[in-house]
Amino acid sequence: MAIATLETWRELDEAISDRSWGSHPQHARPTVVFRGLARADYSNITSLARLEGDYPALERHLLRNFRKYAYQRAPGPTTWDWLALGQHHGLPTRLLDWTFSPLVALHFATATWPEQDAVLWSVDCAQVHDALPPVLREILDDEGALVFTTEQLALAAPEVGDLGALQQGDSAFGLFFEPPTFDERIASQAAVLSVMSDPTCELERWMPDHEGMGRAWRIPARLKAEVRQRLDQAQITERSLMPGLDGLAAWLRRYYSPQRDASFAGASMAGGEDHAQEEGSMA
Repeated sequence: MAIATLETWRELDEAISDRSWGSHPQHARPTVVFRGLARADYSNITSLARLEGDYPALERHLLRNFRKYAYQRAPGPTTWDWLALGQHHGLPTRLLDWTFSPLVALHFATATWPEQDAVLWSVDCAQVHDALPPVLREILDDEGALVFTTEQLALAAPEVGDLGALQQGDSAFGLFFEPPTFDERIASQAAVLSVMSDPTCELERWMPDHEGMGRAWRIPARLKAEVRQRLDQAQITERSLMPGLDGLAAWLRRYYSPQRDASFAGASMAGGEDHAQEEGSMA
């Protein structure tokens, strides 16, 4: 998928405000989700895939042991609730973090590595869901929903591995679901998660075969400072996106870090890179 380079704030604002794409009559709000990467050489590869080797075989062991040792933090009745909780705390999963807010994703893209180009990704989840198997498509249609809840997803796929059984032939599919609000950050960041039916099939490599589902923009390093300033003026900061002391500390760390220091740490959250690429935890 081609990545367009944006040269000014005006171009960036027009790109994320474009309503000619990501608007569907059956949905009251735009159907586009966003993901910000602070460095252009980062990729949308899941934390599970970064384990390398036979990582699909590790998925059930990771989740089983996470549930066993974190039993006091039961997030909800489904396996998908547990998977979302694990992702939130840095467990390697096949999930990727996105957000309905382009400004939240831009925070991710600009809170760290000021001397590196960033990338802002967007995906029309309604178009992605048009390619779903009928049993999953019917669940969304019956509810008139844009994305799944964990309970809806569990109706067709009680376990994560069950998604693969719903594939039609060898054709993998992707979908988006909203995690339960087990933390204030989930709501503050308008968080949404993506998952592929095949853990070896990454969304970034799947989208080019499905034209029109996604867009991406490069934000040059020279533009980052202006974008960051505008986000700070709009109160899109760690303090608002990570309520509590962690967010306050992350905001102060960034605020008092010299701009020339490319390693200053911002707090990670929905719609941004994962542990393998950046310090912190998503969402």
